[in-house]
Amino acid sequence: MIKKQILQLIVVSLITAAVICPDLSAANPKAGTTAYSFLKVGTGAKSQALGGAFVGLADDETALYYNPAGLTAKGESYELYDDLLDKPEDLAAQNRFTASYLNYLLDFQYGFIGYIRNLDDRSAAGISAAYQNYGSFDRLNSSGDLIGTFGASDMALSLSYSRRVMPRLSLGASGKLIYQRIDEYSSDGLAADLGLMYLLQEDGSTRIGLALTNFGVQLSGLTESHKDPLPTKIALGMSHALRGLPLVFASEAGKPIDNDYYLAMGLEVITLKPFFLRVGWTTAGRDYKIGNDNDTIAGFAGGFGYSYKKYTMDYSYSSFADLGSVHRITLSGGF
Repeated sequence: MIKKQILQLIVVSLITAAVICPDLSAANPKAGTTAYSFLKVGTGAKSQALGGAFVGLADDETALYYNPAGLTAKGESYELYDDLLDKPEDLAAQNRFTASYLNYLLDFQYGFIGYIRNLDDRSAAGISAAYQNYGSFDRLNSSGDLIGTFGASDMALSLSYSRRVMPRLSLGASGKLIYQRIDEYSSDGLAADLGLMYLLQEDGSTRIGLALTNFGVQLSGLTESHKDPLPTKIALGMSHALRGLPLVFASEAGKPIDNDYYLAMGLEVITLKPFFLRVGWTTAGRDYKIGNDNDTIAGFAGGFGYSYKKYTMDYSYSSFADLGSVHRITLSGGF
Protein backbone atom coordinates (compact mmCIF):
# COMPACT_ATOMS: atom_id res chain seq x y z
CA MET A 1 0.00 0.00 0.00
CA ILE A 2 2.82 2.40 0.90
CA LYS A 3 4.69 1.63 -2.31
CA LYS A 4 1.51 2.22 -4.27
CA GLN A 5 1.09 5.65 -2.65
CA ILE A 6 4.67 6.62 -3.45
CA LEU A 7 4.25 5.46 -7.06
CA GLN A 8 1.06 7.47 -7.39
CA LEU A 9 2.86 10.59 -6.12
CA ILE A 10 5.65 10.16 -8.64
CA VAL A 11 3.21 9.65 -11.51
CA VAL A 12 1.14 12.70 -10.55
CA SER A 13 4.28 14.84 -10.30
CA LEU A 14 5.54 13.72 -13.70
CA ILE A 15 2.18 14.34 -15.35
CA THR A 16 1.99 17.78 -13.76
CA ALA A 17 5.47 18.62 -15.01
CA ALA A 18 4.70 17.37 -18.53
CA VAL A 19 1.42 19.26 -18.86
CA ILE A 20 2.27 22.56 -17.18
CA CYS A 21 6.02 22.68 -17.85
CA PRO A 22 6.46 21.48 -21.42
CA ASP A 23 9.90 23.03 -21.91
CA LEU A 24 11.95 23.77 -18.80
CA SER A 25 14.95 24.82 -20.87
CA ALA A 26 13.24 27.42 -23.06
CA ALA A 27 14.73 30.90 -22.80
CA ASN A 28 12.38 33.69 -21.87
CA PRO A 29 13.16 37.06 -23.47
CA LYS A 30 11.14 38.81 -20.73
CA ALA A 31 13.30 37.47 -17.88
CA GLY A 32 13.93 40.16 -15.29
CA THR A 33 11.80 42.81 -17.01
CA THR A 34 9.06 43.21 -14.39
CA ALA A 35 8.84 45.74 -11.58
CA TYR A 36 9.15 45.02 -7.86
CA SER A 37 11.40 41.96 -8.03
CA PHE A 38 11.29 41.71 -4.22
CA LEU A 39 7.79 40.25 -4.56
CA LYS A 40 9.46 37.11 -5.97
CA VAL A 41 11.66 36.55 -2.92
CA GLY A 42 10.18 33.51 -1.17
CA THR A 43 9.37 34.01 2.49
CA GLY A 44 9.02 31.40 5.21
CA ALA A 45 11.83 28.99 6.07
CA LYS A 46 9.59 25.91 5.93
CA SER A 47 8.37 26.58 2.40
CA GLN A 48 11.82 27.40 1.08
CA ALA A 49 13.37 24.31 2.66
CA LEU A 50 10.82 22.38 0.58
CA GLY A 51 12.19 23.98 -2.59
CA GLY A 52 9.42 26.57 -2.63
CA ALA A 53 6.76 23.91 -3.31
CA PHE A 54 4.09 25.40 -1.05
CA VAL A 55 1.06 26.46 -3.10
CA GLY A 56 -0.40 22.97 -2.70
CA LEU A 57 0.46 22.72 1.02
CA ALA A 58 0.15 26.23 2.52
CA ASP A 59 -0.48 24.78 5.98
CA ASP A 60 1.18 27.49 8.05
CA GLU A 61 0.92 31.26 8.43
CA THR A 62 2.98 31.98 5.29
CA ALA A 63 -0.11 31.00 3.30
CA LEU A 64 -0.55 34.79 3.43
CA TYR A 65 2.24 34.93 0.84
CA TYR A 66 1.84 31.71 -1.17
CA ASN A 67 -1.86 30.87 -1.27
CA PRO A 68 -4.38 32.77 0.89
CA ALA A 69 -6.87 29.90 0.56
CA GLY A 70 -4.61 27.91 2.88
CA LEU A 71 -5.65 30.10 5.82
CA THR A 72 -8.86 28.09 6.21
CA ALA A 73 -7.93 24.77 4.53
CA LYS A 74 -7.48 22.83 7.78
CA GLY A 75 -9.88 19.96 7.22
CA GLU A 76 -12.98 19.11 9.24
CA SER A 77 -11.46 16.67 11.71
CA TYR A 78 -7.84 17.82 12.30
CA GLU A 79 -6.82 14.16 12.36
CA LEU A 80 -3.78 14.76 10.18
CA TYR A 81 -2.49 17.59 12.37
CA ASP A 82 -3.09 15.54 15.51
CA ASP A 83 -0.81 12.88 14.04
CA LEU A 84 1.87 15.36 12.97
CA LEU A 85 2.06 17.83 15.83
CA ASP A 86 0.11 16.24 18.69
CA LYS A 87 -1.40 19.71 19.14
CA PRO A 88 -4.34 20.24 16.78
CA GLU A 89 -5.68 23.00 19.03
CA ASP A 90 -2.68 25.16 18.18
CA LEU A 91 -3.73 25.29 14.54
CA ALA A 92 -7.19 26.39 15.61
CA ALA A 93 -5.87 29.35 17.64
CA GLN A 94 -7.94 32.45 17.07
CA ASN A 95 -4.84 34.58 16.51
CA ARG A 96 -1.73 33.53 14.60
CA PHE A 97 1.46 35.33 13.59
CA THR A 98 4.61 34.80 11.57
CA ALA A 99 7.87 36.71 11.18
CA SER A 100 10.70 35.89 8.76
CA TYR A 101 14.11 37.39 8.16
CA LEU A 102 16.82 36.67 5.62
CA ASN A 103 20.06 38.20 4.48
CA TYR A 104 19.45 37.90 0.76
CA LEU A 105 21.93 37.88 -2.11
CA LEU A 106 24.31 40.88 -2.25
CA ASP A 107 23.54 41.49 1.45
CA PHE A 108 20.04 42.78 0.72
CA GLN A 109 17.95 42.71 3.91
CA TYR A 110 14.48 41.14 3.58
CA GLY A 111 11.75 40.70 6.17
CA PHE A 112 8.15 39.49 6.26
CA ILE A 113 5.60 39.72 9.07
CA GLY A 114 2.01 38.56 9.13
CA TYR A 115 -0.98 38.32 11.45
CA ILE A 116 -4.07 36.12 11.00
CA ARG A 117 -7.33 36.13 12.92
CA ASN A 118 -9.85 33.33 12.63
CA LEU A 119 -13.21 35.08 12.33
CA ASP A 120 -15.19 31.85 12.81
CA ASP A 121 -14.75 28.16 12.05
CA ARG A 122 -14.89 28.80 8.29
CA SER A 123 -13.28 32.19 7.64
CA ALA A 124 -10.10 34.09 8.47
CA ALA A 125 -8.57 37.48 7.72
CA GLY A 126 -4.95 38.56 7.76
CA ILE A 127 -2.55 41.42 7.28
CA SER A 128 1.08 41.20 6.22
CA ALA A 129 4.04 43.32 5.20
CA ALA A 130 7.14 42.53 3.14
CA TYR A 131 10.17 44.82 3.19
CA GLN A 132 13.51 44.82 1.42
CA ASN A 133 16.42 47.20 1.99
CA TYR A 134 19.14 47.34 -0.65
CA GLY A 135 21.65 49.16 1.53
CA SER A 136 23.76 52.16 0.66
CA PHE A 137 25.28 52.94 -2.76
CA ASP A 138 27.99 55.37 -3.79
CA ARG A 139 26.81 58.47 -5.63
CA LEU A 140 29.17 59.53 -8.44
CA ASN A 141 29.19 62.61 -10.64
CA SER A 142 29.72 62.58 -14.41
CA SER A 143 33.48 62.50 -13.85
CA GLY A 144 33.31 59.45 -11.61
CA ASP A 145 34.03 61.33 -8.40
CA LEU A 146 32.38 60.20 -5.18
CA ILE A 147 29.95 62.89 -4.01
CA GLY A 148 27.88 61.00 -1.46
CA THR A 149 25.61 57.97 -1.06
CA PHE A 150 21.99 57.03 -1.67
CA GLY A 151 19.67 54.17 -0.68
CA ALA A 152 16.85 52.05 -2.06
CA SER A 153 14.05 50.01 -0.53
CA ASP A 154 10.77 48.23 -1.33
CA MET A 155 7.62 47.56 0.70
CA ALA A 156 4.32 45.76 0.17
CA LEU A 157 1.33 45.84 2.52
CA SER A 158 -1.36 43.18 2.10
CA LEU A 159 -4.85 42.45 3.37
CA SER A 160 -6.07 38.85 3.03
CA TYR A 161 -9.35 37.00 3.43
CA SER A 162 -10.12 33.31 3.17
CA ARG A 163 -13.31 31.28 3.53
CA ARG A 164 -14.07 27.57 3.43
CA VAL A 165 -17.02 27.63 1.03
CA MET A 166 -17.45 23.83 1.07
CA PRO A 167 -16.22 21.22 3.55
CA ARG A 168 -13.16 20.52 1.37
CA LEU A 169 -12.87 23.70 -0.69
CA SER A 170 -11.36 27.01 0.47
CA LEU A 171 -10.98 30.23 -1.47
CA GLY A 172 -8.77 33.19 -0.63
CA ALA A 173 -7.74 36.61 -1.89
CA SER A 174 -5.22 39.30 -0.97
CA GLY A 175 -4.94 42.93 -1.99
CA LYS A 176 -1.50 44.60 -2.05
CA LEU A 177 -0.24 48.15 -1.95
CA ILE A 178 3.34 48.29 -3.25
CA TYR A 179 5.89 51.06 -2.82
CA GLN A 180 9.45 51.38 -4.12
CA ARG A 181 12.06 54.06 -3.51
CA ILE A 182 15.43 54.61 -5.19
CA ASP A 183 17.16 57.78 -4.03
CA GLU A 184 14.70 60.63 -4.72
CA TYR A 185 12.61 58.57 -7.12
CA SER A 186 9.62 56.46 -6.13
CA SER A 187 7.06 54.12 -7.62
CA ASP A 188 3.84 52.50 -6.43
CA GLY A 189 1.44 49.83 -7.60
CA LEU A 190 -1.57 47.69 -6.76
CA ALA A 191 -1.78 43.90 -6.97
CA ALA A 192 -3.96 40.98 -5.97
CA ASP A 193 -3.42 37.32 -5.09
CA LEU A 194 -6.15 34.75 -5.71
CA GLY A 195 -6.00 31.23 -4.29
CA LEU A 196 -7.89 27.95 -4.15
CA MET A 197 -7.30 24.89 -1.99
CA TYR A 198 -9.14 21.58 -2.32
CA LEU A 199 -8.77 18.73 0.17
CA LEU A 200 -9.09 15.27 -1.35
CA GLN A 201 -9.64 13.84 2.15
CA GLU A 202 -11.49 15.44 5.05
CA ASP A 203 -8.39 15.41 7.25
CA GLY A 204 -6.42 17.44 4.70
CA SER A 205 -3.76 14.79 4.14
CA THR A 206 -3.95 15.27 0.36
CA ARG A 207 -4.32 18.78 -1.04
CA ILE A 208 -4.41 20.50 -4.39
CA GLY A 209 -3.74 24.22 -4.54
CA LEU A 210 -3.91 26.84 -7.28
CA ALA A 211 -2.71 30.42 -6.91
CA LEU A 212 -2.44 33.50 -9.10
CA THR A 213 -0.13 36.01 -7.42
CA ASN A 214 0.97 39.61 -8.02
CA PHE A 215 -1.69 40.27 -10.63
CA GLY A 216 -1.97 44.03 -10.93
CA VAL A 217 -0.61 47.26 -12.31
CA GLN A 218 2.11 49.79 -11.65
CA LEU A 219 0.35 53.07 -10.93
CA SER A 220 3.46 55.22 -11.29
CA GLY A 221 6.93 54.33 -12.45
CA LEU A 222 10.30 55.65 -11.36
CA THR A 223 10.00 58.06 -14.29
CA GLU A 224 6.87 59.69 -15.66
CA SER A 225 7.26 58.16 -19.10
CA HIS A 226 7.80 54.49 -18.17
CA LYS A 227 5.87 51.76 -16.38
CA ASP A 228 6.68 48.05 -16.02
CA PRO A 229 4.43 45.02 -15.64
CA LEU A 230 4.20 43.27 -12.27
CA PRO A 231 5.78 39.82 -11.63
CA THR A 232 2.53 37.89 -12.03
CA LYS A 233 2.74 34.13 -11.54
CA ILE A 234 0.33 31.21 -11.73
CA ALA A 235 1.17 27.98 -9.90
CA LEU A 236 -0.46 24.60 -9.34
CA GLY A 237 0.64 22.39 -6.45
CA MET A 238 -0.24 19.23 -4.59
CA SER A 239 0.82 17.70 -1.29
CA HIS A 240 0.28 14.42 0.52
CA ALA A 241 1.03 13.12 4.01
CA LEU A 242 1.74 9.39 3.88
CA ARG A 243 0.06 7.67 6.80
CA GLY A 244 2.25 4.59 6.54
CA LEU A 245 5.45 6.65 6.53
CA PRO A 246 6.41 9.75 8.56
CA LEU A 247 6.68 11.88 5.42
CA VAL A 248 4.91 14.84 3.83
CA PHE A 249 5.47 15.28 0.10
CA ALA A 250 4.87 18.51 -1.85
CA SER A 251 5.24 19.41 -5.51
CA GLU A 252 4.52 22.50 -7.58
CA ALA A 253 4.66 23.67 -11.17
CA GLY A 254 4.23 27.25 -12.27
CA LYS A 255 4.81 29.96 -14.82
CA PRO A 256 5.98 33.49 -13.95
CA ILE A 257 5.18 36.13 -16.54
CA ASP A 258 8.85 37.14 -16.72
CA ASN A 259 10.59 33.77 -16.63
CA ASP A 260 10.48 30.15 -17.71
CA TYR A 261 8.24 27.38 -16.42
CA TYR A 262 9.51 25.78 -13.23
CA LEU A 263 8.98 22.64 -11.18
CA ALA A 264 9.62 22.31 -7.43
CA MET A 265 9.51 19.34 -5.04
CA GLY A 266 9.99 18.94 -1.32
CA LEU A 267 9.90 16.32 1.40
CA GLU A 268 9.36 16.75 5.14
CA VAL A 269 10.35 14.10 7.69
CA ILE A 270 8.18 14.22 10.81
CA THR A 271 9.28 11.09 12.66
CA LEU A 272 11.48 13.17 15.00
CA LYS A 273 8.66 15.49 16.13
CA PRO A 274 8.74 18.05 17.61
CA PHE A 275 11.75 18.31 15.26
CA PHE A 276 11.10 18.36 11.51
CA LEU A 277 13.64 17.80 8.75
CA ARG A 278 13.08 19.11 5.21
CA VAL A 279 14.72 18.93 1.81
CA GLY A 280 13.71 20.41 -1.54
CA TRP A 281 14.70 21.17 -5.10
CA THR A 282 13.51 23.49 -7.86
CA THR A 283 14.33 23.78 -11.54
CA ALA A 284 14.53 27.55 -11.00
CA GLY A 285 18.12 26.86 -9.93
CA ARG A 286 19.06 26.71 -13.59
CA ASP A 287 18.88 30.51 -13.67
CA TYR A 288 21.98 30.68 -11.44
CA LYS A 289 24.19 28.22 -13.30
CA ILE A 290 27.25 29.65 -15.04
CA GLY A 291 29.28 26.51 -15.75
CA ASN A 292 31.22 26.24 -12.48
CA ASP A 293 31.41 23.41 -9.96
CA ASN A 294 28.82 25.03 -7.69
CA ASP A 295 26.19 24.59 -10.42
CA THR A 296 25.46 21.06 -9.20
CA ILE A 297 23.77 22.27 -6.02
CA ALA A 298 21.90 25.21 -7.56
CA GLY A 299 18.21 24.90 -6.74
CA PHE A 300 18.69 22.54 -3.79
CA ALA A 301 17.46 23.51 -0.33
CA GLY A 302 17.08 22.05 3.12
CA GLY A 303 16.24 22.94 6.67
CA PHE A 304 14.59 22.02 9.92
CA GLY A 305 11.87 23.12 12.32
CA TYR A 306 11.13 22.83 16.00
CA SER A 307 7.73 23.18 17.69
CA TYR A 308 7.28 24.05 21.36
CA LYS A 309 3.79 24.46 22.73
CA LYS A 310 2.12 26.97 20.42
CA TYR A 311 5.31 28.27 18.80
CA THR A 312 7.46 27.06 15.91
CA MET A 313 10.93 28.07 14.77
CA ASP A 314 12.05 27.14 11.24
CA TYR A 315 15.36 27.46 9.42
CA SER A 316 16.22 26.93 5.75
CA TYR A 317 19.27 26.99 3.49
CA SER A 318 18.97 27.62 -0.26
CA SER A 319 21.78 27.40 -2.82
CA PHE A 320 22.15 29.97 -5.61
CA ALA A 321 25.36 28.44 -7.00
CA ASP A 322 28.20 30.99 -7.36
CA LEU A 323 25.87 33.83 -6.40
CA GLY A 324 25.96 32.50 -2.85
CA SER A 325 23.51 30.95 -0.42
CA VAL A 326 20.52 32.26 1.51
CA HIS A 327 19.64 31.47 5.12
CA ARG A 328 16.09 32.08 6.37
CA ILE A 329 14.69 32.09 9.90
CA THR A 330 10.97 32.11 10.70
CA LEU A 331 9.16 32.32 14.02
CA SER A 332 5.42 31.64 14.14
CA GLY A 333 2.76 30.76 16.66
CA GLY A 334 -0.79 31.14 17.92
CA PHE A 335 -2.54 32.66 20.88
